[in-house]
Amino acid sequence: MMMDRPRPIALLSALMALSMGCSAAEQPAVERVEPPFWWTQMAEPNLQLMLHGEDIASAVVSLDYPGVTVTGTEREQNPNYLFINLAISDGARPGTLPIELRSGDTRVTVEYTLKQRRAGSAERQGFDSSDTIYLITPDRFANGDTANDRTADMLEGPNRKNPGGRHGGDIAGIQANLDYIAEMGFTQIWPNPLIENNQPQYSYHGYSATDYYRIDPRYGSNESFRAFVAAAKEKGIGVIQDMVPNHIGDGHWWLKDLPGDDWLNGQGLEKGEYEYTNHARTVHMDPYASHKDHQLFTDGWFVDSMPDPNQRNPRMANYLIQNAVWWVEYADLSGIRVDTYAYSDADFLTHWSARMMREYPNFNIVGEEWTRQPALVAYWQAGNKNRNGYVSHVPSMMDFPLHYGLREGLEKPESWSTGLVTLYESLANDVLYPDPNNLVIFGGNHDTSRLYSQLDEDPGKFRMAVAYLATMRGIPQFYYGDEILAKSPKQRDDGVVRSDFPGGWAGDKANAFTGENLSQAQKEAQQFVRTLFNWRKDKDVIHSGNLKHFAPIDGLYVYFRYDEKDTVMVAINKSDKPRELPLAHLAEMLGDKSTAIDITTDKSKPLTELVIAPSDVLVAEVL
Repeated sequence: MMMDRPRPIALLSALMALSMGCSAAEQPAVERVEPPFWWTQMAEPNLQLMLHGEDIASAVVSLDYPGVTVTGTEREQNPNYLFINLAISDGARPGTLPIELRSGDTRVTVEYTLKQRRAGSAERQGFDSSDTIYLITPDRFANGDTANDRTADMLEGPNRKNPGGRHGGDIAGIQANLDYIAEMGFTQIWPNPLIENNQPQYSYHGYSATDYYRIDPRYGSNESFRAFVAAAKEKGIGVIQDMVPNHIGDGHWWLKDLPGDDWLNGQGLEKGEYEYTNHARTVHMDPYASHKDHQLFTDGWFVDSMPDPNQRNPRMANYLIQNAVWWVEYADLSGIRVDTYAYSDADFLTHWSARMMREYPNFNIVGEEWTRQPALVAYWQAGNKNRNGYVSHVPSMMDFPLHYGLREGLEKPESWSTGLVTLYESLANDVLYPDPNNLVIFGGNHDTSRLYSQLDEDPGKFRMAVAYLATMRGIPQFYYGDEILAKSPKQRDDGVVRSDFPGGWAGDKANAFTGENLSQAQKEAQQFVRTLFNWRKDKDVIHSGNLKHFAPIDGLYVYFRYDEKDTVMVAINKSDKPRELPLAHLAEMLGDKSTAIDITTDKSKPLTELVIAPSDVLVAEVL
């Protein structure tokens, strides 16, 4: 539902105030300018500014600054918005652009900053298969600054007893524990969205943005986020920002003064007469899909509190594209994760991804397409030859098909059609992907049950899953708390899945950062994760080596990662009996090799004496 429009100060009122001695800061004619600043030497020379202030649409715009020209202005239905198109030449120098707005005899100057671009910014290296991503729900990881638990300008305060409420975790908490993250072997951090979510309730998850250019003050500030990224970089850790172009929160400032009728999807917005998405993910690639189903999927809202931006509006689309570029440049990011990727307009996604990769050719972006269908994941990955001609530029996607294969392969009993054969057959889908090694693989995330619980709290199956993630092709992602056997119901329960990390709050009885009061099983699991992912860091054979696997036999599944220098063997024994290696069966990979060095114990054994314990896994370098 539309809200009452605020009454910002008009241009004329501002000029009168200035003549009376009031400063522009006290009586602003323009309430917002977004992006708030920009940089020289970007690959795309054109920049579109969105200005918001009462009755500014009729203003005539002029600018006198070397290397920067006004190429035009654009307007929406709402007279409180003005879009200014600038062309920034290669020769433009950093400085302050005096953008003059003239309405009749009145003039107001907007001083816009053009900054020097960070050295080497365009060549930044995005995350890749040499990395391991640590996914964090910031509100639930660690409370590093209790002073920001409640802020005067945010609606929802802290209530740690409420699983769906805010608990107080913040950027300071993550930064204070960077040593722990690095020591665990993780080289990238993906926090759930940190930008402002000023919603009355359930605002902690971050997926209901109310300001695209502001870090939520309960997490910190734009400056503290940038400082956190820099601190992480010093420890060899990159930061991936979670972005949500598909939906916003109904508390977003746009809804108080919407630019136009087509700024959001849905008709009759004042009456709430919009439609919900049908979640029909296959419509983009389905040659038989109806236009109505396609329209419902992309234009429908998730829920009442999550309006759906209309990315076919060129100004909306440009706004979202520039916002993504702005955060990469401002915060020095190493990647982007895109929420609900396919729900956005497909043409917009092509332009969005092309622009990002044009600015940052070595960058990485991973899209979320929550599906069991590998063909649908492949559809969105850059380089796929789609029959309908659709072109994507997103290098990576979340490998949901392998996620299901892993969980079900370990959870379900062994038979000719269930158990490890599910995991084995999942890899055959790699024939569909343009680049399977650039897919993000995972055992769990913020939307799924906890890995340990899904595997029936079986320590052996948990170790199998961890070993698989550490050695399989692709880019592993690990969800915070899984390393200490965090639990949840098997059915979705977000508040419990996104549980507080022990030791992140003063007074916690257990502390996973130090190991204090963790159970023996938790300590062993944590050490297992630490050992494997630290070992993985410098193993080119895992990052980019070949893969060969052998069909499971009576609960024993063996696969190899290998290159010209190294061979790594992973043997998963899901049976309840000790298993010797079928050496003759594996001869094409073992050849004349005779010794296996267990990665987790650093002990070596002749292959002829090697026995895999029941419900256990072996990761070994084979010599």
